[in-house]
Parts: sequence; C-alpha cells; structure tokens
Amino acid sequence: MSITIYHNPNCSTSRKVLGWLKEKGHAPNVVEYLKTPPDVATLKKILGAMAAEPADILRRKGDAYEAMGDVAKMTPDALLAKMVEEPVLIERPIVVNGKRAVVCRPPERVWDIVD
Repeated sequence: MSITIYHNPNCSTSRKVLGWLKEKGHAPNVVEYLKTPPDVATLKKILGAMAAEPADILRRKGDAYEAMGDVAKMTPDALLAKMVEEPVLIERPIVVNGKRAVVCRPPERVWDIVD
C-alpha cells in the first residue's frame, strides 16, 4: 500500500515521522505541501480518510492563523479555501496510508495507520 506524508522539512515532528517511516522500510511519497499545496479536492479526500473536519487539520500557530480572526465563524469550505491559499495553515505532518489518514501529533500517531 502506498504511503504519503504531507511534510514540512523545517518541522522536527515531520522530520521524525518521515525518519521513522524510512527506518521501518517504507518509501513514502513525500509531498512538501508548502511548495506543492494540496487542492481542495485532495484536502477533502484526506479529511474523509480521517473522518474529520477542516478545523481538525488547521494549524493554530503563527501569523497566518492569527490573521484569520474568528475561525469559529468560518464555514468548512472557507477554511479549506484558506488552507489552499496559505498552506502554512495545514497542520503537519499528515500521513495517508490507503483509505486511512492521520495528523501525526504526537508523532507516535503514525503507528495508528502504519505498521
């Protein structure tokens, strides 16, 4: 089964998860999502695999998040559009394995979907 990691090489958690996957013999497809942001359809597919809502993958740190104002008043579609526009708003790392996906925070969550 193909594993994909939505990765930020500047993030220690993301580097740790990627390293663990490689140590276990996996060769994940690495998507540096800040350089190649997922589109809305891809984010919806990931959310479906997680049984989650856009707010569940929203990174709640940094200037981009602070500039958003009252996130609770935003619709799910508006949140998705904002994440596509500013991918730094996507929490990382996200690992997708087949029909399952997880935000690896804490990093050990990767083992929920990868063995």
